[in-house]
Amino acid sequence: MAEITASMVKELRERTDAPMMDCKKALTEAEGDMTRGEEILRVRFGNKASKAAGRVAAEGTVGISISADGKTGAIIEVNSETDFCAKNDDFLKFVRELAEVVAANDPADIAAVAALKIGDSTVEEVRTNLIGKIGENITPRRFLRINAQGKLASYVHGSKIGVLVDVVGGDETLGKDIAMHIAAAKPKSLDASGVAPELIEAERRVAIEKAKEAGKPDAMLEKIADGTVQKFLKEVTLLSQPFVKDDKQTIEQLLKSKNASVASFIMYVVGEGIEKVVTDFAAEVAAAAKL
Repeated sequence: MAEITASMVKELRERTDAPMMDCKKALTEAEGDMTRGEEILRVRFGNKASKAAGRVAAEGTVGISISADGKTGAIIEVNSETDFCAKNDDFLKFVRELAEVVAANDPADIAAVAALKIGDSTVEEVRTNLIGKIGENITPRRFLRINAQGKLASYVHGSKIGVLVDVVGGDETLGKDIAMHIAAAKPKSLDASGVAPELIEAERRVAIEKAKEAGKPDAMLEKIADGTVQKFLKEVTLLSQPFVKDDKQTIEQLLKSKNASVASFIMYVVGEGIEKVVTDFAAEVAAAAKL
């Protein structure tokens, strides 16, 4: 049997907000598998147990640059150690310039970004100087450059959520509205074909387990799971989501009314998927004492 440590329980607690002992029981049942443990808690407590998926654990900002004709653009995430650094004017200037050179030069990967030029200096030279000035590590993490089928629109919310969307047809207002909607509703894909199969399978498993616990007959389980999956897909796909400014129509209906479509979109949330190193030893000891 896998050893269930205090740090594992603490991590699952932070992911789910479930009670500490329930986290320990879930991990024990899952034999230490964090993802499976989260699924077990979702069956027990509902979708509340996945709310921490939207939380982030690293600081920084998102930068976006779009060409004058709206046909080429880039989005980049640059991480810092603290939010104080992320609000520094020199840091923000670096991120803006970085987005511009990525859009203009189309580097192959994040490693190639370091060799690009900002003025007479390389990105790496500018980054190193900025680290020396601010006193924090600063790291370009990821980027995407888009050649639009239509015209690019963007939206950055509080420097932490950035959206770049390729809208075919419509006008500038529509593009901005769609970008703002994406930042607010956080769809996983344009339509159902873009949702990862493992996410769909996880929803199906959770639905079946919850139905079993509710005493539903075996003959109904697949039908219940199908309904749950369909509801999930409507919630996480852009075209099926109710428009945030008018929930009486979906994004698909809004686009049709404007004779427009969305070719693609990208959304970056600062720190998504990154965890800070836990340095609060006292909290760790306290968590262990509760087990």
